[in-house]
Amino acid sequence: MRQSRREFLATGGALVVSFTLAPLPALAQEGGHAAPTGPKLPGSLTRNPMLDAWIRIDANGAITVFTGKVELGQGVKTALQQVAAEELVVPFERITMVTADTERTPNEGITSGSNSMKDSGTAILNAAAQVRAILVDEAARRLGVPAAQLTARDGAVHASGRSITYGDLVAGGNLHVNAAAESKLLDPSRRVVMGRALARLDIPAKVTGGVAYVHDLRLDGMVHARTVRPAGPGARLRSLDAGAVERMPGVIKIVRDGNYVAVVAAREFQAIRAARALGDRTAWEPAALPQDASIHAHLLGLPARDSVILDRGSPDAGTFAATYRRPYQLHGAIGPSCAVAQMRDGKLTVWTHSQGVYPLRDALAEMVRMPREKVHCVHMEGSGCYGHNGADDVAADAALCALALPGRPVRVQWTREEEHAWEPFGPAMESRVRASLEASGRIGSWRYDVWSNTHSTRPGKAGNLLPAMLLATPFIPEPPRAIPQPEGGGDRNAIPLYVIPNARVVSHFIASSPLRTSALRSLGAYLNVFAIESSMDELAAAARADPVEFRLRHLEDQRAIAVVKAAAERFGWTSFERRRGHGRGFAFARYKNLAAYCAIAMEARVDPETGDVRIGRVAAAVDSGEAVNPDGIRNQIEGGIVQSISWTLFEAVTWEPQRITSRDWARYPIARFSHVPESVDVHVISHPGSPFLGTGEASQGPAAAAVANAVADAIGGRIRDIPLTPGRVHAAAGASAAA
Repeated sequence: MRQSRREFLATGGALVVSFTLAPLPALAQEGGHAAPTGPKLPGSLTRNPMLDAWIRIDANGAITVFTGKVELGQGVKTALQQVAAEELVVPFERITMVTADTERTPNEGITSGSNSMKDSGTAILNAAAQVRAILVDEAARRLGVPAAQLTARDGAVHASGRSITYGDLVAGGNLHVNAAAESKLLDPSRRVVMGRALARLDIPAKVTGGVAYVHDLRLDGMVHARTVRPAGPGARLRSLDAGAVERMPGVIKIVRDGNYVAVVAAREFQAIRAARALGDRTAWEPAALPQDASIHAHLLGLPARDSVILDRGSPDAGTFAATYRRPYQLHGAIGPSCAVAQMRDGKLTVWTHSQGVYPLRDALAEMVRMPREKVHCVHMEGSGCYGHNGADDVAADAALCALALPGRPVRVQWTREEEHAWEPFGPAMESRVRASLEASGRIGSWRYDVWSNTHSTRPGKAGNLLPAMLLATPFIPEPPRAIPQPEGGGDRNAIPLYVIPNARVVSHFIASSPLRTSALRSLGAYLNVFAIESSMDELAAAARADPVEFRLRHLEDQRAIAVVKAAAERFGWTSFERRRGHGRGFAFARYKNLAAYCAIAMEARVDPETGDVRIGRVAAAVDSGEAVNPDGIRNQIEGGIVQSISWTLFEAVTWEPQRITSRDWARYPIARFSHVPESVDVHVISHPGSPFLGTGEASQGPAAAAVANAVADAIGGRIRDIPLTPGRVHAAAGASAAA
């Protein structure tokens, strides 16, 4: 039976500011409608210009807001809901947020690069403002009152003594229309919801044992699968004796396709036992890896594509020279990757903690040779990682196993060893600085070179999924690519924000890599800021200048100057008491030179006998543009500082000629509670009405450099290779004492 739109609304439906699964709105979610010609639309409206792709208002007044970005512990779901509530002028609690679902939400690609607020936040801010304006105009038409005399408040439009609810107003016209380039935004000086530290939406279930993660999902009839991975990268399956395993209790099916092997069982521990037994009955032909200890020499010996990304003046050979290195590093998510998939009625549904459900859907569709409209990816949170860990790969595992067992939901959870050995790593890198000082004590010349593999092999194509690479007819990974400036990949933040008259920066992109690499929080900015800010301290010492004052004399950006001064003041930089084995460190960067500004001052205590480093007080200042949820910003800066301390003091992937050896926490140590800073003070500088700049990765580089500078100050010796292990710290302290 077909109903007219008027009949549908009369029966209590909602269609006006709504997204349904009908073909037309679905095209809006897919970006199927071209953006209007003319001025660029704000944020992700450029790619998804239809207002009904973002906001739904039901006839009963219920409001749903859609985002293609994912919540992965960074608090973005809460912040986006605040943005929508502010511009729709409704209480925060009245809104329901729906995140990343290929059948419901806009296609915003991947949640990465600290871009969620810049892209989705800006889109929702403007979409909500335009929806509010359309509702006000409709109310003006119905009430016969000029729109300027009406006010929107608490889900209704009010005139003197009269009002119409948003739910009633949805019968006034279909908002399946293109967004406009300009919006009538509310006065930022009169914020009601934005700018407040509201409680996070995602926390209650996490602390009360609720269904918070995809790991918690339990579906009727669900079975469990475990994979049997090759012995090491590049290994090929020679033989497999599955007979005895097939007869083990609970075993339902063994899935084999080329080098891909998995076992499905009725219960989780049955799958674990069967996978272990199956692993004992496989034989692999291994492949060789380069020597762990000489990996940087190996990488620099490979062909590289050189790009000059800054060429100013005529830099000289320099009187200061230094080389900095980072190893391959893990995401180190505390919870191993997990996914659930079900093949039913010709449709594959995958519940995943991927950071890009649309690119994952496309890759899965290619891998299983299904039309992409027959693959549905639904985001659920996983153990956060800020980057490309095993989330997409385990989704492919679940998909392959679900296809082998149609009708039954299949849950796949990786083991700790699998996560550490098979997730894509953050690339090993090397950078070199040559600089010289002018007689005035300013930097007159700067040369910087950085070598790196790719920082992005995320799916979009099946060849970037680990299981797809192992099939009998394997999918070939896409050729590695460099992420172009201004954001950059390996060369992210390689251009210093400081004012230097003669400077040259060259990025050396190494396409070939012995290990699989991809995005790890902040990409190349972690090493580049570490190198630049370590060099700034060394050059300040050569100029006999205070490290903070030395930075300030090279800055012209007033917002940069403000965060540097704020961090130094809150730390008590000038009143720091010097004691044996205690040091202070400072570092600053603007993430990507276009996102958040972050400065960090830090105190370190070093035991010269053992090389153990403990972090005392930390003070940080951050400018992320308009602060929607200041507490969320503090959380991200604090978390970035703790993670970066762990990377900088402890973390490095290790391997033998044929396999990864850092397969557990004993062989891949991370910071424990004993090495968490004693206190972290984060000062948020907000600029209401200014663009959102993005925060999630802003503290990684500055925190690493602040650690190195504080350790150097404490022991009188410089360490330029990450991690600053006790052995390296002890050796540097000994060398300094002997000098």
